[in-house]
Amino acid sequence: MARKNASDDLLAPVTLAVGQEELLLDRAVREVVVAAKASDADTDVRDLTPDQLQPGTLAELVSPSLFAERKVVVVRNAQDLSADTVKDVKAYLASPAEEITLVLLHAGGAKGKGLLDAARKAGAREVACPKMTKPADRLAFVRGEFRTAGRSATPEACQALVDAIGSDLRELASAVTQLVADVEGTIDEAVVGRYYTGRAEASSFTVADRAVEGRTAEALEALRWSLSTGVAPVLITSALAQGVRAIGKLSSARGGRPADLARELGMPPWKIDRVRQQMRGWTPDGVSVALRAVAEADAGVKGGGDDPEYALEKAVVTIARAARSGRRA
Repeated sequence: MARKNASDDLLAPVTLAVGQEELLLDRAVREVVVAAKASDADTDVRDLTPDQLQPGTLAELVSPSLFAERKVVVVRNAQDLSADTVKDVKAYLASPAEEITLVLLHAGGAKGKGLLDAARKAGAREVACPKMTKPADRLAFVRGEFRTAGRSATPEACQALVDAIGSDLRELASAVTQLVADVEGTIDEAVVGRYYTGRAEASSFTVADRAVEGRTAEALEALRWSLSTGVAPVLITSALAQGVRAIGKLSSARGGRPADLARELGMPPWKIDRVRQQMRGWTPDGVSVALRAVAEADAGVKGGGDDPEYALEKAVVTIARAARSGRRA
């Protein structure tokens, strides 16, 4: 999980989140926002990308308010800020305003290092959000997620979860959340096995693969077989979510060799090749539609609907249709 420095005041004038692990960066932002809103429910939150933060924009954002409200100003990808905007930020770091928390998200590395150094010199609270490339790091992350949830999981269960899910921290965090919500008592390897490995995993991902490939009839056939053999509906929605997210991540990534994309996206190279084949026919709008369908199905199978099977069938049909949307254009 994200590592923080000794001065861990969430409402410090400046928080510097450094790294490329998106989940940890998002959590660093969320922690500050939650703390600010706990202090002042009317906190104004501004979440900006480099193209939105032009020279002079920061000065406007941090200028005194008539109502003296608390503000949180989030700057993403700070390493990509223009030279003039970097000057504005550095000037602000020298004299930060009261009741305002500036959160800088920086990838680390050589690009934009001057701003990184300036924030550190100014005494910014720092949160390390490194990309977790080692299995041991991901294992430690899973253990930390269970501890944070106040639940006990055996070492074997944590390892089995990492082996089954892979390197995507969002998926690992989601899996822990699901297990904590569904299972009472200590979570052991057998529980993880029932949810995420073996025949259930294979069949649920078959449903997802056929759906994102636009093969409606085959996806529905796989869905009905999975349900008839006792696969938990939540496993199928999880597989559908992973399949659609992989399409979205790869379609928005820069081109390159599978090995390079694998490092950038946290997927194994073989999965890059598979997703490349599956993403033909997808459009950005199709991905959005499919993600909404998955969210609705997830709510339906977790008690938000009367018929989980129908919720899954509806999601599969919608995803398969979205997979073909670009071919009709």
